[in-house]
Amino acid sequence: MRRKFIHFLWAAMATIFGVSVFAFVAIWFGWIGYMPDIEDLQNPINRFASQVYSSDGKVMGTWNMNKENRIVIPYSKMSPYLVKALVATEDERFYEHSGIDFKALTRAVVKRGFLGQANAGGGSTITQQLAKQVWSNQHPAQTTMERLLQKPIEWVIAIKLERYYTKEEIIALYLNYFDFLHNAVGIKRAANTYFNKEPKDLNLVESATLIGLCKNPSYFNPVRYPERSRQRRNVVLGQMVKAGYLSPAEYAEYSSEPLTLNFHRIDHKDGTAVYFREFLRQYMMAKRPDRSDYPLWNQSQFVIDSITWASDPLYGWCNKNFKKDGTPYNVYTDGLKVFTTIDSRMQRYAEEAVFQQIANFLQPAFDAENRNKPNAPFSGKLTATQVHQILGRSVEQSERWRNMRAAGFSYEEIHKAFHTPTDMTVFSYHGDLDTVMTPLDSIKYYKKFLRAGFMSMDPKTGAVKAYVGGIDYAHFMYDMVTAGRRQVGSTIKPFLYSLAMENGFSPCDLAPNRQQTYIVAGERWTPRNASHARYGQMVTLKWGLAQSNNWISAYLMSKLNPQQFVQLLHDYGINNPDIHASMSLCLGPCEVSVAEMVSAYSTFANHGIRCAPLFVTRIEDNEGNVIARFQPRMNEVISADCANKMLVLLQGVVDGGTAGRLRYNYHFTGQIGAKTGTTNNNSDGWFMGFTPQLVSGCWVGGEDRDIHFDSMKMGQGATMALPVWAIFMKKVYADPSLPYNEKATFGLPAEYNPCLKEDSQMDANGIDEVFE
Repeated sequence: MRRKFIHFLWAAMATIFGVSVFAFVAIWFGWIGYMPDIEDLQNPINRFASQVYSSDGKVMGTWNMNKENRIVIPYSKMSPYLVKALVATEDERFYEHSGIDFKALTRAVVKRGFLGQANAGGGSTITQQLAKQVWSNQHPAQTTMERLLQKPIEWVIAIKLERYYTKEEIIALYLNYFDFLHNAVGIKRAANTYFNKEPKDLNLVESATLIGLCKNPSYFNPVRYPERSRQRRNVVLGQMVKAGYLSPAEYAEYSSEPLTLNFHRIDHKDGTAVYFREFLRQYMMAKRPDRSDYPLWNQSQFVIDSITWASDPLYGWCNKNFKKDGTPYNVYTDGLKVFTTIDSRMQRYAEEAVFQQIANFLQPAFDAENRNKPNAPFSGKLTATQVHQILGRSVEQSERWRNMRAAGFSYEEIHKAFHTPTDMTVFSYHGDLDTVMTPLDSIKYYKKFLRAGFMSMDPKTGAVKAYVGGIDYAHFMYDMVTAGRRQVGSTIKPFLYSLAMENGFSPCDLAPNRQQTYIVAGERWTPRNASHARYGQMVTLKWGLAQSNNWISAYLMSKLNPQQFVQLLHDYGINNPDIHASMSLCLGPCEVSVAEMVSAYSTFANHGIRCAPLFVTRIEDNEGNVIARFQPRMNEVISADCANKMLVLLQGVVDGGTAGRLRYNYHFTGQIGAKTGTTNNNSDGWFMGFTPQLVSGCWVGGEDRDIHFDSMKMGQGATMALPVWAIFMKKVYADPSLPYNEKATFGLPAEYNPCLKEDSQMDANGIDEVFE
């Protein structure tokens, strides 16, 4: 009997051993459970997160599942105190095992599993913890079997990691991956966030504080629970004494120090070109447009997106292209490297220009104008009822409203909530402010801030060099470069003039400078003009455009075909399908994005050839293989001769027109073509400017059209938007590392005179009198 029992035990042990070996082999080769590929193991962090690069080789940010903005640094740039604290606390035999510490594992099983000792310590090594963080969290167990296999899978991954990496590389991977809270993902962000230092400069106490978070970052959060964090720090210091890294005397000295932070919250929305990165993420991940996904009021966007899907390879690239396994690409999980056209230096100059103009000049002036307005920040022309209606629509469009409706709250309960004072943190140009206000007041508060959009690109290639979608992405996420569309006002006039030039007009042709009434579809239309200078005289078209004269534009429109003008606008890359052919179109009532306007104006600098914006030059996979290249997309809009005439006209706007302050205020000396734009009631301020090497555009205005300067002096495009362009170009020209020269020319033919014709255009148009 005894012999049979012994045989049974041996058989049971052999069976368990055999099953264990088989399970190990099966897990190793991925026959059961999840096992990452060798390529994943060789690049465990950036294998998943996609990186976005500027054209000058800077990493602008990353995209991953948690949207964190991790920055990976090598082992050599980490403080040695970090390494010693980590090993002493989390894995004292780290340098002795090959991924699994069987001694610690046995101790944990016996003491915790059988004896119930909570302080027996864990059995997981640093390598196992890394395996759990990177892979187990990416593929959480869904079934009981998967949960049973999770630990063995982590053991196998840990052993594989030890085969592919040195001990130093494993420590670097662990510290680069760990989430230290407050969006401090990775040791570099953590050092920056908690101590405003680089990882290599952390001292012993600071290092021990951060390593203390590895046990449970929420529980030992040094910002919320400083005393608890200090106690955990001292535990780490005690472990360093046990490991021989510290003497008892040193422990006594350092453990008595108070917890001292230099806390600076870092948001994944901070960094270089945040609006651009978010736009690009959405652009690349877009799906094929489906009409049913668009509400009835936004069917025009379906048309725009459908055109973009068909014409731009980058739009929806992830869903148009497929990996070897037949699945579409994903910017969060496929470790792509996206090389953009953005220049990090020019991007910085653009962001500085927008901030300088909006935050330092326009916003204080706008606040001063609104100080005594009962309806501020809305125009004084609105009634209290109209303001109430606007705010009501904003409330119903807010996330708070949608969440409360989805949760089943009644309209009365929601109304009460929006009128109840609440603790909140709000934006200011001097830093976030902790305050108490009602959600309704917070909506009104945020509306007082002026918004802006700016983009600059190379007119010959379409390469977008700078992209500023707003004043602060964390608080104003709506992108005013590509998503936002506003009335363009007088910046539409060059397109009208180009149609006139194509139809035989010249810059020196004369037109009557007087107010006229036109009969359009049986109705009378009488355009107004801000200035009465040279009223009643015959003036040249060049003078009319330079002064942005509405009467001259209306006169030209009366001589041309409005339907032909609409088609020309589409040729310029303005995709809005809601543009209607009418006489008033010549004054710019249609809504267009900054990106479309910049692209359209590239036509003038590029001798009649329009360049579509080019955002990305190439995409690489996680192995460094180039999987996509992108080329400029161009179309001829106007003839070269017409483009030359437009260069004469648009330079006239700078040399003697509404953009003259570029010469006398900002002292630009080179060749510049430009156009200012201001819509009704100063709701929108525009400036489009281009040199032979760069074309840039800026829009400035309020969130709503009824939020604006009441004075023309402050509300016109030359005051609101032109300075952004000027500040940006001054910085660009001052940077010798950039290839832009103020002496560059448009390359007009020698002694070019657009006014020489075989026949007098004035006679051809039947204009032979001067209106007094």
